[in-house]
Amino acid sequence: MRISGFGHALFGIAVAGLAILSLVYGNFAPILEPFPALLPWPEVWAYGPGAILLAAGAGLFFARTALVSALIIGVYESVWAVARARPVLLKPLIIGSWYGFSEALGPLLGAWILYAVLRRQYDPPAVTVMTGDRALHVARVLFGAACVVYGAAHFAYATYTAAMVPAWLPGRTGLAYLTGACHAAAGFGLLVGVLPRLAATLEAIMMSLFGVLVWLPSFFAQPVPEWAPSAQIQCSETFVTFLLAASAWIVAASLRSTPWGFAPTVPDDSAAPVK
Repeated sequence: MRISGFGHALFGIAVAGLAILSLVYGNFAPILEPFPALLPWPEVWAYGPGAILLAAGAGLFFARTALVSALIIGVYESVWAVARARPVLLKPLIIGSWYGFSEALGPLLGAWILYAVLRRQYDPPAVTVMTGDRALHVARVLFGAACVVYGAAHFAYATYTAAMVPAWLPGRTGLAYLTGACHAAAGFGLLVGVLPRLAATLEAIMMSLFGVLVWLPSFFAQPVPEWAPSAQIQCSETFVTFLLAASAWIVAASLRSTPWGFAPTVPDDSAAPVK
């Protein structure tokens, strides 16, 4: 199978990375918490999902398994999103609660859109309520809402965010606010259909740069940054960052039949592969 695009490939690699972390540490990556002791067969719950996720990540690279792999990844991401929904219910006025949920929602929407586009690619007549133009539009709007939350978190936790900006860059606090504003602008662009393709593309580029400039260098920093206290957290956050970037690339690719300018309320997406 020819990998149909950068977002597709990056998504598979990031998913496989999280799966390996799950197998190495015996927990549900990227939640980083052990499974409840009351569950029977703890070894199965600790390593089974990781093995399935690893197979699904690899399956994205093969034509015969890509569709079902995207579906399996979507189910896994749904569990992550449900787990992150509890803080929203308990503390709905805390932006951190919404950030955790939105961080889980982004990859879920990426898996949804990837599944929809692959389904339309391999079986064009089989457009369902979950794979049609309206469904893709809803998924992109929700992704835009998640981006707005990312931006709000940059403002709410500006000091923490600024500490993550590479020291060689000037105006670290200003960059924390700037990137927050960029998140929010990209999110609003997807929400209201103002330059949505450009918004998603720029969001994807920025998220990719976060992985390259922030998380990858943290593995070589001495001393280890306070915001990366353990190898497990470093690896998990690195893969999550690239998973979010891949999701943004997938969103942008799903808009490739849309003009770079203003988009219609419900875009007329083609069944072309994600690029």
